[in-house]
Amino acid sequence: MPQPAAAVVDSSEDRAGGTHAGSEFAPLLREVRHRGLLEYRRAWYARTIAANALALAAAVTGLFLIGDSWWALLLAPPLAVLCARTAFIGHDAGHAQITGSRAAGRVIGLIHGNLLLGLSYSWWNTKHNRHHANPNHIDKDPDVAADVLVFTAGQAGTRTGLRRRITRHQAWFFFPLTLLEGVALKVHSFRDLRRQPPRVRALEGALLLTHLVGCAALLLTCLSPGRALAFAALHQALFGLHLGLAFAPNHKGMEMPDPHGERWGHLRRQVLTSRNIRGGVLTDWFLGGLNYQIEHHLFPSMPRPHLRRAQLLVRAHCRKLGIPYAETGLVDSYRQALRHLHDVGEPLRTR
Repeated sequence: MPQPAAAVVDSSEDRAGGTHAGSEFAPLLREVRHRGLLEYRRAWYARTIAANALALAAAVTGLFLIGDSWWALLLAPPLAVLCARTAFIGHDAGHAQITGSRAAGRVIGLIHGNLLLGLSYSWWNTKHNRHHANPNHIDKDPDVAADVLVFTAGQAGTRTGLRRRITRHQAWFFFPLTLLEGVALKVHSFRDLRRQPPRVRALEGALLLTHLVGCAALLLTCLSPGRALAFAALHQALFGLHLGLAFAPNHKGMEMPDPHGERWGHLRRQVLTSRNIRGGVLTDWFLGGLNYQIEHHLFPSMPRPHLRRAQLLVRAHCRKLGIPYAETGLVDSYRQALRHLHDVGEPLRTR
């Protein structure tokens, strides 16, 4: 069976990058391929997509059945969880994990991103691929660029005004800020339309508008304006929180490459900057497979159900080479991430 295109990028990128590249990553890649862990799992994804679609339909049906009542707000939390599942499917489509057809993958991504979530597939893919290429690199990874939060002492030192006051205690603000993430993703998606080519802009913009109009029509059909607004606010806040809980443990507090230091090869660049979360089936489901962050970064096109199997190979390979392999529990991962944010703001608190 042909391998995903991203799997080829993994090996070619490693040969080109750093002194450790060929000797460290190539044997692991050969073993992963030999075991068929880069082969597609179309049936698994078909079942996952179908189950998610049915669950979303059930939640919408529940809104109609409950009608204009405050009890309808009880559906906001499960709907937020289902929207996070939808985001995970779109994420996997963007990494070519679901199918070898680029066109089919894009259709899946547009449906699950633009149409169902109001999140631009093109914007997310561009941003996320830059992150994967240089995780935690202060000059190249958009996820650690200075914004409301900062991730290095150098970034903290340039803060002024309100942002400086936020940085002093940014660890306390992290999870409250994730409550706004659902709305922020929609705003970024619309803003990015200006960057996109005309044909892409027209398609993605139309799908984003369809999402907003469809959601408004659904809520206002089932609920009074006040209850509809309360439902939307609660749903978006919990959706943002869920995404924050899924993404926060992955890289915060891990190694940040020195822009002027040694250039790491693919293996070290991905392993040293990533953190795995221990757990079982429930953790895999709740975090959408992102708890295997190391394996996902090493093999971004690897189908989600293969990540657990690949973990045994990657952990053993890192142990053999003496490369630290970060793995911790879910609660401790948040502690480490928040500790890093707290330490970055320390100089501003002591001046």
